[in-house]
Amino acid sequence: MRIGVFDSGVGGLTVLHALLRQLPAADYIYLGDTARLPYGSKSQATIARYAVSSAHFLVEEQGAEFLVIACNTASALALEAIKAAVPVPVLGVVETGANAAKSASQTGDVLVIATAATVQSHAYSLACRERGLRAYEKACPLLVPLVEEGWIEHPVTREVLRIYLAELQQEAAQAQMCADTLVLGCTHYPLLRKEIERVTPSLKVLDSADVTAQQVAAALQGSRVQGAGERRFFATDSTEKFRKMGERFLGSPMGGVTLVDLGG
Repeated sequence: MRIGVFDSGVGGLTVLHALLRQLPAADYIYLGDTARLPYGSKSQATIARYAVSSAHFLVEEQGAEFLVIACNTASALALEAIKAAVPVPVLGVVETGANAAKSASQTGDVLVIATAATVQSHAYSLACRERGLRAYEKACPLLVPLVEEGWIEHPVTREVLRIYLAELQQEAAQAQMCADTLVLGCTHYPLLRKEIERVTPSLKVLDSADVTAQQVAAALQGSRVQGAGERRFFATDSTEKFRKMGERFLGSPMGGVTLVDLGG
Protein backbone atom coordinates (compact mmCIF):
# COMPACT_ATOMS: atom_id res chain seq x y z
CA MET A 1 0.00 0.00 0.00
CA ARG A 2 1.35 3.40 -1.01
CA ILE A 3 -0.05 6.19 1.19
CA GLY A 4 0.22 9.86 0.28
CA VAL A 5 0.24 12.39 3.12
CA PHE A 6 -0.30 16.06 2.38
CA ASP A 7 0.06 19.24 4.44
CA SER A 8 0.82 22.87 3.71
CA GLY A 9 3.98 22.53 5.82
CA VAL A 10 5.66 20.29 8.39
CA GLY A 11 2.79 19.81 10.85
CA GLY A 12 1.43 16.81 8.98
CA LEU A 13 4.61 14.93 9.84
CA THR A 14 3.05 14.25 13.26
CA VAL A 15 0.38 12.32 11.36
CA LEU A 16 3.05 10.46 9.38
CA HIS A 17 4.87 9.67 12.64
CA ALA A 18 1.67 8.11 14.00
CA LEU A 19 1.03 6.26 10.72
CA LEU A 20 4.49 4.71 10.86
CA ARG A 21 3.62 3.22 14.23
CA GLN A 22 0.30 1.84 12.96
CA LEU A 23 1.31 0.75 9.44
CA PRO A 24 5.13 0.56 9.30
CA ALA A 25 5.23 -1.61 6.18
CA ALA A 26 3.36 0.82 3.93
CA ASP A 27 5.19 3.06 1.47
CA TYR A 28 4.73 6.75 2.28
CA ILE A 29 5.00 9.86 0.12
CA TYR A 30 4.82 13.10 2.09
CA LEU A 31 4.30 16.48 0.45
CA GLY A 32 4.71 19.78 2.27
CA ASP A 33 3.42 22.66 0.15
CA THR A 34 5.77 25.12 1.84
CA ALA A 35 5.95 27.56 -1.09
CA ARG A 36 2.26 28.39 -0.76
CA LEU A 37 1.70 28.42 2.99
CA PRO A 38 0.01 29.65 5.06
CA TYR A 39 -3.21 28.29 3.61
CA GLY A 40 -5.23 30.00 6.33
CA SER A 41 -4.82 33.44 4.78
CA LYS A 42 -6.13 32.31 1.36
CA SER A 43 -9.66 32.11 -0.05
CA GLN A 44 -11.49 28.80 -0.11
CA ALA A 45 -11.18 28.67 -3.92
CA THR A 46 -7.41 29.16 -3.74
CA ILE A 47 -7.01 26.58 -0.96
CA ALA A 48 -8.99 24.07 -3.01
CA ARG A 49 -6.84 24.75 -6.08
CA TYR A 50 -3.62 24.30 -4.11
CA ALA A 51 -4.87 21.17 -2.37
CA VAL A 52 -6.12 19.56 -5.58
CA SER A 53 -2.81 20.18 -7.35
CA SER A 54 -1.01 18.56 -4.40
CA ALA A 55 -3.39 15.61 -4.48
CA HIS A 56 -2.82 15.16 -8.22
CA PHE A 57 0.94 15.14 -7.64
CA LEU A 58 0.71 12.45 -4.96
CA VAL A 59 -1.77 10.24 -6.81
CA GLU A 60 -1.01 10.72 -10.50
CA GLU A 61 2.74 11.32 -10.39
CA GLN A 62 3.76 9.36 -7.28
CA GLY A 63 1.19 6.56 -7.38
CA ALA A 64 -0.46 7.05 -3.99
CA GLU A 65 -3.29 4.57 -3.46
CA PHE A 66 -4.71 6.22 -0.34
CA LEU A 67 -4.58 9.92 0.52
CA VAL A 68 -4.42 11.44 4.00
CA ILE A 69 -5.08 15.19 4.17
CA ALA A 70 -2.99 16.03 7.24
CA CYS A 71 -3.84 19.71 6.99
CA ASN A 72 -6.77 21.00 9.01
CA THR A 73 -7.34 24.01 6.74
CA ALA A 74 -7.41 21.87 3.58
CA SER A 75 -9.56 19.25 5.32
CA ALA A 76 -11.98 21.96 6.44
CA LEU A 77 -12.23 23.87 3.16
CA ALA A 78 -11.19 21.56 0.32
CA LEU A 79 -11.93 17.95 1.25
CA GLU A 80 -14.85 17.49 -1.15
CA ALA A 81 -12.88 19.08 -4.00
CA ILE A 82 -9.97 16.71 -3.32
CA LYS A 83 -12.26 13.67 -3.19
CA ALA A 84 -13.79 14.66 -6.53
CA ALA A 85 -10.36 15.16 -8.11
CA VAL A 86 -8.64 11.84 -7.40
CA PRO A 87 -9.75 8.20 -7.87
CA VAL A 88 -8.45 6.91 -4.50
CA PRO A 89 -9.84 6.96 -0.94
CA VAL A 90 -9.28 10.28 0.86
CA LEU A 91 -9.36 10.85 4.61
CA GLY A 92 -9.09 14.26 6.27
CA VAL A 93 -8.08 15.10 9.83
CA VAL A 94 -11.30 16.98 10.63
CA GLU A 95 -13.53 13.97 10.03
CA THR A 96 -11.18 11.64 11.93
CA GLY A 97 -11.15 14.06 14.88
CA ALA A 98 -14.94 14.26 14.93
CA ASN A 99 -15.24 10.46 14.69
CA ALA A 100 -12.90 10.07 17.66
CA ALA A 101 -14.81 12.69 19.64
CA LYS A 102 -18.04 10.79 19.04
CA SER A 103 -16.48 7.63 20.47
CA ALA A 104 -14.79 9.37 23.40
CA SER A 105 -17.35 11.85 24.75
CA GLN A 106 -19.86 10.75 27.37
CA THR A 107 -21.58 14.14 27.69
CA GLY A 108 -21.80 14.97 23.98
CA ASP A 109 -20.00 18.29 24.53
CA VAL A 110 -16.59 18.68 22.91
CA LEU A 111 -13.93 21.41 22.96
CA VAL A 112 -11.66 22.09 19.99
CA ILE A 113 -8.47 24.14 19.77
CA ALA A 114 -7.17 25.00 16.31
CA THR A 115 -5.75 27.74 14.14
CA ALA A 116 -7.82 30.83 13.36
CA ALA A 117 -8.55 29.66 9.80
CA THR A 118 -9.85 26.28 10.95
CA VAL A 119 -12.01 27.85 13.65
CA GLN A 120 -13.41 30.43 11.22
CA SER A 121 -14.45 27.61 8.90
CA HIS A 122 -16.46 25.98 11.74
CA ALA A 123 -15.58 22.64 10.16
CA TYR A 124 -15.25 20.89 13.51
CA SER A 125 -18.56 22.28 14.78
CA LEU A 126 -20.30 21.06 11.63
CA ALA A 127 -18.63 17.64 11.70
CA CYS A 128 -19.45 17.22 15.39
CA ARG A 129 -23.05 18.35 14.86
CA GLU A 130 -23.45 15.72 12.13
CA ARG A 131 -22.44 13.14 14.75
CA GLY A 132 -24.83 14.40 17.42
CA LEU A 133 -22.23 16.40 19.38
CA ARG A 134 -21.94 20.02 20.43
CA ALA A 135 -18.53 21.59 19.86
CA TYR A 136 -17.00 24.81 21.13
CA GLU A 137 -13.98 25.95 19.10
CA LYS A 138 -11.19 28.31 20.12
CA ALA A 139 -8.40 29.76 17.96
CA CYS A 140 -4.93 29.53 19.54
CA PRO A 141 -2.74 31.43 17.06
CA LEU A 142 0.39 31.59 19.24
CA LEU A 143 0.85 27.83 19.49
CA VAL A 144 2.09 27.09 15.96
CA PRO A 145 5.01 29.57 16.08
CA LEU A 146 5.95 28.37 19.58
CA VAL A 147 6.05 24.76 18.38
CA GLU A 148 8.06 25.68 15.28
CA GLU A 149 10.50 27.59 17.51
CA GLY A 150 11.01 24.35 19.44
CA TRP A 151 9.59 25.77 22.69
CA ILE A 152 7.66 22.60 23.51
CA GLU A 153 8.30 22.62 27.28
CA HIS A 154 9.20 26.29 27.61
CA PRO A 155 7.64 28.30 30.49
CA VAL A 156 6.24 30.78 27.96
CA THR A 157 4.43 27.98 26.12
CA ARG A 158 3.06 26.58 29.39
CA GLU A 159 1.68 30.00 30.33
CA VAL A 160 0.16 30.55 26.88
CA LEU A 161 -1.51 27.15 27.07
CA ARG A 162 -2.80 27.87 30.58
CA ILE A 163 -4.38 31.14 29.43
CA TYR A 164 -5.92 29.72 26.24
CA LEU A 165 -7.34 26.63 27.94
CA ALA A 166 -8.68 28.52 30.96
CA GLU A 167 -10.46 30.92 28.60
CA LEU A 168 -11.80 28.01 26.56
CA GLN A 169 -13.24 26.19 29.57
CA GLN A 170 -14.74 29.40 30.98
CA GLU A 171 -16.36 30.29 27.63
CA ALA A 172 -17.72 26.75 27.23
CA ALA A 173 -19.18 26.85 30.75
CA GLN A 174 -20.86 30.19 29.97
CA ALA A 175 -22.38 28.49 26.93
CA GLN A 176 -23.80 25.91 29.38
CA MET A 177 -21.68 23.09 28.02
CA CYS A 178 -20.40 20.19 30.08
CA ALA A 179 -17.39 19.25 27.97
CA ASP A 180 -15.39 16.11 28.72
CA THR A 181 -13.27 15.89 25.55
CA LEU A 182 -10.70 18.17 23.92
CA VAL A 183 -9.78 17.75 20.25
CA LEU A 184 -6.37 19.02 19.13
CA GLY A 185 -7.46 20.49 15.81
CA CYS A 186 -4.01 21.31 14.44
CA THR A 187 -1.25 18.88 13.49
CA HIS A 188 1.33 20.97 15.39
CA TYR A 189 -0.50 20.46 18.67
CA PRO A 190 0.36 16.76 19.27
CA LEU A 191 3.85 17.93 20.21
CA LEU A 192 2.20 19.84 23.08
CA ARG A 193 -0.06 17.00 24.20
CA LYS A 194 1.71 16.32 27.51
CA GLU A 195 1.61 19.98 28.46
CA ILE A 196 -2.05 20.25 27.43
CA GLU A 197 -3.00 17.18 29.48
CA ARG A 198 -1.21 18.69 32.47
CA VAL A 199 -3.32 21.85 32.18
CA THR A 200 -6.64 20.04 31.54
CA PRO A 201 -6.62 16.88 33.69
CA SER A 202 -10.44 16.65 33.62
CA LEU A 203 -10.59 16.38 29.82
CA LYS A 204 -9.88 13.45 27.52
CA VAL A 205 -7.39 14.86 25.00
CA LEU A 206 -7.67 13.54 21.43
CA ASP A 207 -4.50 13.80 19.39
CA SER A 208 -5.37 14.49 15.74
CA ALA A 209 -2.31 12.57 14.56
CA ASP A 210 -3.03 9.43 16.57
CA VAL A 211 -6.75 9.26 15.80
CA THR A 212 -6.11 9.79 12.08
CA ALA A 213 -3.50 7.03 11.99
CA GLN A 214 -5.84 4.67 13.85
CA GLN A 215 -8.65 5.30 11.38
CA VAL A 216 -6.35 4.87 8.36
CA ALA A 217 -5.13 1.58 9.83
CA ALA A 218 -8.73 0.45 10.34
CA ALA A 219 -9.62 1.37 6.75
CA LEU A 220 -6.61 -0.56 5.43
CA GLN A 221 -6.81 -3.51 7.78
CA GLY A 222 -6.42 -6.03 4.98
CA SER A 223 -3.22 -4.31 3.81
CA ARG A 224 -1.15 -4.94 6.96
CA VAL A 225 2.13 -6.74 6.26
CA GLN A 226 5.40 -7.06 8.14
CA GLY A 227 8.57 -5.09 7.49
CA ALA A 228 9.36 -1.45 6.82
CA GLY A 229 8.27 0.43 3.73
CA GLU A 230 9.82 3.26 1.73
CA ARG A 231 9.54 6.93 2.75
CA ARG A 232 9.82 9.79 0.29
CA PHE A 233 9.60 13.47 1.14
CA PHE A 234 8.77 16.39 -1.13
CA ALA A 235 8.54 20.11 -0.45
CA THR A 236 7.68 23.01 -2.74
CA ASP A 237 10.25 25.38 -1.18
CA SER A 238 13.29 25.47 1.15
CA THR A 239 14.00 21.74 1.37
CA GLU A 240 16.83 22.10 3.90
CA LYS A 241 14.70 24.19 6.25
CA PHE A 242 11.87 21.70 5.78
CA ARG A 243 14.18 18.79 6.66
CA LYS A 244 15.64 20.41 9.78
CA MET A 245 12.28 21.41 11.20
CA GLY A 246 10.55 18.30 9.93
CA GLU A 247 12.82 15.91 11.79
CA ARG A 248 11.58 17.43 15.06
CA PHE A 249 7.98 16.70 14.05
CA LEU A 250 8.71 13.25 12.63
CA GLY A 251 10.88 12.23 15.56
CA SER A 252 13.50 10.61 13.32
CA PRO A 253 15.93 11.49 10.49
CA MET A 254 14.23 12.17 7.16
CA GLY A 255 17.09 11.72 4.75
CA GLY A 256 16.71 13.63 1.50
CA VAL A 257 13.87 15.98 0.61
CA THR A 258 13.07 16.55 -3.07
CA LEU A 259 12.07 19.99 -4.33
CA VAL A 260 8.97 19.97 -6.55
CA ASP A 261 7.31 22.85 -8.41
CA LEU A 262 3.51 22.72 -8.37
CA GLY A 263 3.03 26.17 -9.86
CA GLY A 264 1.31 29.23 -8.37
